[in-house]
Amino acid sequence: MQADDARYLKRKYKGGSLDVHPTEKALVVQYEVEATILRETGDPMLGERKECQKIIRLKSLNSNTDIASLARKVVEECRLISPSRLPEVEQLLFYLQNRKKSAEKKEKKQIKPRDLTPFEGIELDEEANINSIDDYVELLYEDIPEKIRGATLILHLARNPDNLEELLQNETALGALARVLREDWKQSVDLATTIIYVFFCFSSFSQFHGLITHYKIGALCMSIIEHELKRYDLWQDELQKKKKAGDDDPDNQNLKKEYEKALKKYHGLLTKQEQLLRVALYLLLNLSEDTRTELKMRNKNIVHLLVKTLDRDSEELLVLVVSFLKKLSIFLENKNDMAEIDTVEKLAKLVPCEHEDLLNVTLRLLLNLSFDTGLRSKMVQADLLPKLTSLLGDEAQRQIAMCILYHISMDDRFKSMFAYTDCIPQVMKMLFDCVEERIDAELISFCINLAANKRNAQIMCEGNGLKMLMKRALKLKDPLMMKMIRNISQHDGPSKNLFIDYVGDLAAQIGLKEEEEFVIECLGTLSNLTIPDLDWELVLKEYNLVPYLKDHLKPGSAEDDLILEVVIMIGTVSMDDSCAVMLAKSGIIPALIELLNAQQEDDEFVCQIVYVFYQMVFHQATRDVIIKETQAPAYLIDLMHDKNAEIRKVCDNTLDIIAEYDVEWGKKIQSEKFRWHNSQWLEMVENRQMDEAEPFMYGDDGEPFLQNGDILERPDLFYSADGIIPADGAISPEFFTDFQNGDLLGPQGFPSSSLTDGYGQMGVTPARPATAYGFRPDEQFYYGYTASR
Repeated sequence: MQADDARYLKRKYKGGSLDVHPTEKALVVQYEVEATILRETGDPMLGERKECQKIIRLKSLNSNTDIASLARKVVEECRLISPSRLPEVEQLLFYLQNRKKSAEKKEKKQIKPRDLTPFEGIELDEEANINSIDDYVELLYEDIPEKIRGATLILHLARNPDNLEELLQNETALGALARVLREDWKQSVDLATTIIYVFFCFSSFSQFHGLITHYKIGALCMSIIEHELKRYDLWQDELQKKKKAGDDDPDNQNLKKEYEKALKKYHGLLTKQEQLLRVALYLLLNLSEDTRTELKMRNKNIVHLLVKTLDRDSEELLVLVVSFLKKLSIFLENKNDMAEIDTVEKLAKLVPCEHEDLLNVTLRLLLNLSFDTGLRSKMVQADLLPKLTSLLGDEAQRQIAMCILYHISMDDRFKSMFAYTDCIPQVMKMLFDCVEERIDAELISFCINLAANKRNAQIMCEGNGLKMLMKRALKLKDPLMMKMIRNISQHDGPSKNLFIDYVGDLAAQIGLKEEEEFVIECLGTLSNLTIPDLDWELVLKEYNLVPYLKDHLKPGSAEDDLILEVVIMIGTVSMDDSCAVMLAKSGIIPALIELLNAQQEDDEFVCQIVYVFYQMVFHQATRDVIIKETQAPAYLIDLMHDKNAEIRKVCDNTLDIIAEYDVEWGKKIQSEKFRWHNSQWLEMVENRQMDEAEPFMYGDDGEPFLQNGDILERPDLFYSADGIIPADGAISPEFFTDFQNGDLLGPQGFPSSSLTDGYGQMGVTPARPATAYGFRPDEQFYYGYTASR
């Protein structure tokens, strides 16, 4: 074709499909363009067809928009849409209007940092074209304004994901961007922000992370962030100086104007700096997807930089910073870094706040940190307890706030503090309002911990609290709610007396074939009811509990937890004289001895069984059975020297009562105590003699010092009964007097001269092997949470 032959260009548009944009509030119109070049005569010379699309953005669309009017306006202004398609446009607009609401809900649920929005300085009059990339790269070799323009044009291309693959192949462009950032980032915040933004677009996709690592953009961002935070401190210091100068001289208008000018400039610089920090931190957050990269950031002090940034007021920046800290907090090293600085104190200032996403991500970070005992203490010191309690009324934040409060309630020292907030009435209301059979594990676990405190338990029982708890627990056979009731029952005071009305209901659960966990809690609750007015004999008879208790004392008859609760229950009812007789006649004492033999390595079993014996020796009838018909006293004598202090204490008290009422056993017990003290004394004397024996000491000549004679001349080697003899060598006459009077006593007050009589009876064989000892803490239900990433 000759150029002179071409005279006219004819375009023809043909409308195609119409659909909504997948993410934006916009309509997407597909259409076809047919371009034809005509000769002067009007005949076609060359033709070409191309498929295109047009995006109609609807910025004004909201929940109050008149869809019909907006649809007519769209059809009128867009020639690509035929007027006959007006109903279709209305339907699509209605869909967009409703989709916005659901999208917002989904975004709130995920709680992710919002996408970076365009910031001031990146908008251009011209449109970027991927075919002109070489021209944009050339601009990067010019002065700062041209560099900013070139980087901005490349950024416009990078913000379209479809261009990233092509940009990736252009090593010249990426290399030039990395070089300019490395050399000129201090000269222009806009330039640094724009170039980092380009690499941020790549960082949004994992497959491009290698590219960013190759150009060392992550390390450069760390240096930029650290530098900017130092600049921020300098700005603030300078601003404070100008403000102070104006305050000191209020009549000086020049100082006042200078401060106002500086303040205005400060806010402008702050806005640009926060844009830079935000895009740099977002890039690092994307790169930290790889834990090895995250470790490198940690070694470069990323935690301290992020915590320092928490002082800012920008909510968008804070959402990003707290999200980053939350991700880091799942690793122990990062958590320890946060513990060393005032992280919790700064986070406490953000609770509560108006920004819902910021509040939610802050609570999630606090939840991760609350697994650490020391950080929980800092949360209480930062006055977070009442703040978290106030969030229980916020349905969106309730679950996370309760999980943090649960962790705090695990520490006994903080349990009492809940009584001074409105936390307990709130959780009780939540318990009673729950319509499901099983209460949320977080809620009931929190209540169980709270009930372990006496004051909290009293508040829970106020009004019809206990009645409602018992009604629900017995109806649903809920072991966790019964555990909460059991914790309430352990406290002495008015709340314990309220349980008299429910003894029968609890006892009725024991004989039934209920779930074992539920029966354990019922038994534990009954065992706590040491109430003088309670007729245990009537309870045992009416509900036929004695056979059940005896049958479940046999080793292996049930789980150890249930057997232990049966032993504790026997100890409680044995306080009653008639009950003790009833149990003794049923043959429970031999069963306890058999169980003692089987569980002799379990401290808790041993202690509780010995406590049953202690209770029974108080009563004449059962005392005679234990002393004359069983070998219980012999077992108690063997346990008298157990390593566990609680077992020794209960054994000593029980044996003292037995010795008082039975002469023969009294002699055996006294003899055993004497033999034990004697063996201990002799062992101590032998050890002291070995410690005090001085080895021969030799001088440089190889001869012992003793032969030299000079060491014995030292006056400080002579000792009196009270200590070192004075330098004159005089020995106090009181020493001989004390010795002759036999006043030098061994342990437990026995005269040392009499301790040699039992020399041949040293040593006591323990009733069971020596083990590690420890007692179960107060009943608490520990519910674990997985730290969320």
